[in-house]
Amino acid sequence: MIERNLRQNNYNPDVLSCLANLSSDEVFTPPEIANKMLDILPQNIFKNKTVTFLDPACKSGVFLREAAKRLLVGLEDEIPILQNRIDHIFQKQLFGLSITELTSLLARRSLYCSKYPNSAYSITNFDNAEGNIRYKQINHTWKNDKCALCGASKSVFNHENTLESHAYEFIHATKPEEIFKMKFDVIIGNPPYQLNDGGNGRSATPIYHKFVEQSLKFNPRFITMIIPSRWFAGGKGLDKFREMMLNDTHFKKIFDFENASECFPGVDIAGGICYFLWDREYAGDCKVSNISKENIFTSLRSLNEFDIFVRNGRSVPIIQKVLRFKEPLMKDQVSSRKPFGLPTNTRPNNSGDLILRWQGGDGFFHRSKISVGLDMIDKYKVICAKTAYDHAGNPGKDGKRKIFSNINILPPGSICTETYLVAGSFDSEVEAQNLRQYLMTYFVRFLIIPFLISQDITKDRFAFVPVQDFSQDWTDKKLYAKYNISIDEIAYIESLLRPMEIDDDIC
Repeated sequence: MIERNLRQNNYNPDVLSCLANLSSDEVFTPPEIANKMLDILPQNIFKNKTVTFLDPACKSGVFLREAAKRLLVGLEDEIPILQNRIDHIFQKQLFGLSITELTSLLARRSLYCSKYPNSAYSITNFDNAEGNIRYKQINHTWKNDKCALCGASKSVFNHENTLESHAYEFIHATKPEEIFKMKFDVIIGNPPYQLNDGGNGRSATPIYHKFVEQSLKFNPRFITMIIPSRWFAGGKGLDKFREMMLNDTHFKKIFDFENASECFPGVDIAGGICYFLWDREYAGDCKVSNISKENIFTSLRSLNEFDIFVRNGRSVPIIQKVLRFKEPLMKDQVSSRKPFGLPTNTRPNNSGDLILRWQGGDGFFHRSKISVGLDMIDKYKVICAKTAYDHAGNPGKDGKRKIFSNINILPPGSICTETYLVAGSFDSEVEAQNLRQYLMTYFVRFLIIPFLISQDITKDRFAFVPVQDFSQDWTDKKLYAKYNISIDEIAYIESLLRPMEIDDDIC
C-alpha cells in the first residue's frame, strides 16, 4: 500500500514542470534540470545512508524530491523494508531552507506528499509541522539604509512583520551550521538571483553569489548550484566573487547556457545561466561545457587564465593569438561614462557654439558648460551607443549577435551625452572613418563578446581589442591575416555575428 501511494501521490515531475515563474529573480527549477545537476554528482553517494543533502533556497522542493527517488533505489539493499527506508531518507538525509512560507508548504507537499509532515497524509511522520523543510521569518540587518548582509534596500523591504521580508535565513545566519546543528555532504539548489536595492529605475543587487559563498563556509563534500552566468565578466558587486570563483581549483565542472530559456523556458536572464560542481577533494582544471540547443562544446580549462571567464572554449585560442602581440588595448582609449560630463537627461539649448548629440537627436549647447573631455571637442569623434543591440542570454532569433546598435562619427565642434561612448578622437576624418570601420568588423565584435554579459557597453568591454594604426583601413581579411586566424576559426567567429552595414556619412 505504501509503495503504491508513493508512486501515485509523489514524485510527479510533470506537476513541478508546470509551475509558472513569478519573475526572473526567483525561478522554479524544472525537474529535468534538477536531475541533470544530480547526474554530475558521483552516483555512489545515493547508496550511502549517511550522506546528507541541503537545499538552502527551497522553492518547489524538486532537488530534494529527485534526490529522494535516487536514494530510495540506492538504499534498497541496505534498508529493504520500504517504510523504514522512507523514514530514514526523509528524516535523516534530506533538509531544506525555504525562501518563503508559501514555498515551504509547496516543498513539503512535493517531498512528503503533505504540506504538514505530522499529518496522516504524510508518507513519513514527524513530530512537528515543518519536518526537515524549515521556514523562519528573518529580519534584515540595516546599515546606512541597506542590509549589511544582502544589500536589500531599507525603503523597499523594511515593512510590517505581516509581509515577508525576503531576508533569506541561509545568508543572514552568522552561524549557518547551527540552523540544523549538523554538517552537510551535498549542498544543492537554485538560489534567488537579486533583490531591489532602491537605486534608480529597476536597480537590483545580485544575491545568488552569497548563497555560493555561504555554502563554501560549510566545506561540504560537494556543491552544485544553478546561477546566472553574469559573474563571468560583469555584475554589480561581483568582482571579488568572480576572482574567488576563477581561482578556486575545486570547481570541477561548469555547464553554461548562453540562452537561459534552454534551462528555464520563457525566462530571459541577461548573460544566460550556468550550473557547476564544486568538489572538495578535487584540484585542477575545470571541465567546461557550452550548451546551445543540441550542440555541446566541452573543454578542460584553467578558469583564471584571464581576469574574466571566457565562456566558450573555442574562443580562447583566438584570444590568445591576439594578446600574444602585446599591443595597446582599446580599453585605455575608449572614454569612460559621460565623456563630456553630461548625463543622459541633458537636453540641448536654443543656442550655443557646439552641437549636442543626445538620444533624441542633435541640438545646440554652450561650450562654457563643458569641463570634461575638452581635448576631444574639436576633433573627429567615433561614438557608439553605450547600450548593446543584444546581450548574452538573448541573442537574435538566428542565434547571432550584432553587438553595436550604431557607430557614428561626430565632427569637430560636437559633443554627446552619456548615451554614447567615445571610442576614439582624431585630428583627421580618415582616421575616424578607419576606426569606425574597424569597430564594425567581425574581428572586433568577436573580441567584445566575452565581456558583454549584459547590455551595458563600457570601456572595460574593449579589454581584448588591440589598437591599430588608424592611418590605414582595417578589414576582416587584413585582421585575420595579421593574427593568423585559421579558416576554421574564421568560420566560428562569423557564425556568432551578423554583418554590420558600412557607409561613408558623418552623422
